[in-house]
Amino acid sequence: MPIDLPAVSPMAVTAADLARDLTELIEALDRRVPRVEQAGEAEIARDAAALRARAVARLAEITGVARDAAAPGGGSAT
Repeated sequence: MPIDLPAVSPMAVTAADLARDLTELIEALDRRVPRVEQAGEAEIARDAAALRARAVARLAEITGVARDAAAPGGGSAT
């Protein structure tokens, strides 16, 4: 049975807001502590790493400043 969702009008998002949100996401992923005893943790960790890499790439597109996608905490790669 399909779920009826209310209509949502598009919101304008500024580049600065998006950059801030992406930075917060990257920082949150960097703080994440793997739980090796948890079932499926390897997949969760891979997904988190992929999400972080995409967020870093998008942030670089928006700001024109490259971050080190491999290192938690980022930093300038230029």
